[in-house]
Amino acid sequence: MVTLETPRLILRRWCEADVAPMAAVNADPEVMRWIGDGSVRDEQQTRGGVQASESEWESQGFGLFAVEIRSTGELAGFTGLSVPHFLPEVLPAVEIGWRLGRSHWGQGLATEAAAAAVRFGFEERGLERIVSITQVGNDASERIMTKLGMRAVRETVDPTCGRRVRVFELSSEQYANAPGRHT
Repeated sequence: MVTLETPRLILRRWCEADVAPMAAVNADPEVMRWIGDGSVRDEQQTRGGVQASESEWESQGFGLFAVEIRSTGELAGFTGLSVPHFLPEVLPAVEIGWRLGRSHWGQGLATEAAAAAVRFGFEERGLERIVSITQVGNDASERIMTKLGMRAVRETVDPTCGRRVRVFELSSEQYANAPGRHT
């Protein structure tokens, strides 16, 4: 069982107790605004997502981490690695993604969590490249991608919902040579 720790967060595998708080995050229209067609998800859909992530952990050796606030034990959302099957034109690829509840926005938590997951992908899983995909207009996610050292490499359309997306990328070489990475 992989667990990562950052100064403020614990990134860990999912448990049953995470489904209800993650469903609350997924039920918030503002959180879901830039996800797929913008539809909210209920508890059953959230449970399916958690199960899919756990299956990916078993088959790929990576997946989405539940993100827990160290000081309170509260589930903030998720970050982690997955295969972006929804956008076949970028495959083969592994994507870094994140989703936090609104009460956790604007504190640098998504960047902190995603940086730990990127480090895990390159250093523990030996990935050669990590992508991140965001809908055009989601400036907050693009800022996180830039902070992670990623660069925009293409703009296209998400075939599942018809919305325009930008694909960002970071190679293992760019990651290894990033200024300040070894501090």
